[in-house]
Formats: sequence, C-alpha cells, structure tokens
Amino acid sequence: MDTLQELINMRRAEIPAHTDAFRVVDGTVWPGVFIDALADRLLVSLRDTALPRGLRDLLEQTGRAVFVKRLDKDVKEPPRQLCGPPLPLRFHILENGVRYIMDMAAGYSQGLFLDQRLNRAEVRRLCRPGMTLLNTFAYTGGFSVCAALAGATATTLDLAQPCLTWCRENMQANGVDDSRHFFCKGDTLHWLDRFARQGRTFDAIVLDPPTFSRDEKGRVWRVERDYGMLVEKAAACLSPNGWILCTTNCRKLTHAAFRAMVQSAAPSATLTHAPMPPDFNGEDYLKCLWCRF
Repeated sequence: MDTLQELINMRRAEIPAHTDAFRVVDGTVWPGVFIDALADRLLVSLRDTALPRGLRDLLEQTGRAVFVKRLDKDVKEPPRQLCGPPLPLRFHILENGVRYIMDMAAGYSQGLFLDQRLNRAEVRRLCRPGMTLLNTFAYTGGFSVCAALAGATATTLDLAQPCLTWCRENMQANGVDDSRHFFCKGDTLHWLDRFARQGRTFDAIVLDPPTFSRDEKGRVWRVERDYGMLVEKAAACLSPNGWILCTTNCRKLTHAAFRAMVQSAAPSATLTHAPMPPDFNGEDYLKCLWCRF
C-alpha cells in the first residue's frame, strides 16, 4: 500500500453501490487502529494504542477531514478533528441508497453501527407493506428506517428520547412519514412485558442490546447472563410465523455460546447465522442469528 487512498479505493470495490460509509482499516494493518470512511470524512478509532508513526501523514494525504477518537475501556469521548478542511459535524452518509444522519459531536457513537449493514439490508428485503416490526434498543433507528422504506410499520423503542428524535430525522431524510410509525421511550424489558400483557404482537423483532446497562431501579443487565431472558420476552410478543433478529457485539460470548443461549430460549426457532460485512475482516466479534418461527 503506497497511500491510504489506495486502500480506500480497494475497500470501496468490496461494498454495495450507493454506499459511502464503510470500514477501511479493521485493526489488521495497524494493531488497535480502525478507520472508517464516512462520506467525505475519515474517522480513526484507537483501541489501547496511540496514533502510529507515519499514519498522520497518510491521513493528511487523502485531503479529507479526519477525526480521531479513543476506544479505550475507560474512555468515552467524542471524536476530535485531527486534520483536513473544517466541515459540518452533522452530515449524511449513504448505505445501500438509504440516508443516515451522522454527528461527530454526538459523543462516543456517531449515529450508525456500520457492522450491521448486511442485517439492515436483510430487514428491508424481508419486510413488506402491512408488516409490523419492533426495533428494540433502537439507538438512531437504522432498522426502523429500512423496515419503513419497505412499507412495514415500525415501532422504535429506546431509553433515550434524543435517539427517538434522531430516528424520526433519519426517516424524514428518506422521505418517510414518521407520523405513521410508533416511538416508545423506556426500558425494553418493561415494554416487552407490557406488550405481552396487552396481547400486542409484531411480525418481526430486532434485538440488539448493549452488552451492559442499568435500569432506573439500578438493576444490572448483562448480555452474557440475560440475553436468553430477552429472547423469551420477545418471543411472547411475536406473531405466528414471525422472525427475530438476535445480535450482540459482546466479546465475552463465543458464537457457539450465543447460539446455544438463543436456541435454549427459543427451542422451536430455526436459527441462521449471518456474517459480518467483508470490510470487517479483523476480529469476528459480532454475533447475528436470524430466528424464524
């Protein structure tokens, strides 16, 4: 590799058309260094390492606005601009022709998890008019946007009101009338119990929880201990012949252990593993199972 731009061009050839957000470096060229292309910007994430010698020169040679953030275990900070022209911190990226709002000033996460690209595309392929989808732990609602674009009615659930507002904005950016969809603020486990009591069901459910969280009563949630309970609660809200996308980025869980946990919680489901996108060619950390009932 003579220039970073050559690597960007090589990665671009591996991803779908109408997509300008993808991983360029996945910890394999420089250990602990991850670089994402986000439209005309670059985001460098550093995990327990400093910026390698010589990398700044390569980044500057791209002519892009470059931002850097740390992924250290105890550090949660927004990106800072390293070099390149000053550009708005809030901007749009394209993924399979879908527009998403990104924000370099939003904090630790910028608005979309790129490693879920294939799953968002599959949600759009599987959904159709008349279907209902529940998107739990929705963050900025990428799965909801894809379901809505396919004609399904999305219910977006997240603990943070700003995330629900962001999801509405993502829908609007794609010409979706957000007033035709539902937005629920609160704890997913509580809402699933509520839906079950009400007899409300969904044709499809997305489960992508954080690896660790604490509810308003101080109770701790851990994926490696509690994911099975989450699947059981979701299955109680699923329509006949529905499907659940079960996914987690918990590195403490192996693929086999995750599959066993999901299968135990949903013994009647047929499970299909989904791989990570090809530009994520480093650690195989993301576990994704399509559960069809």
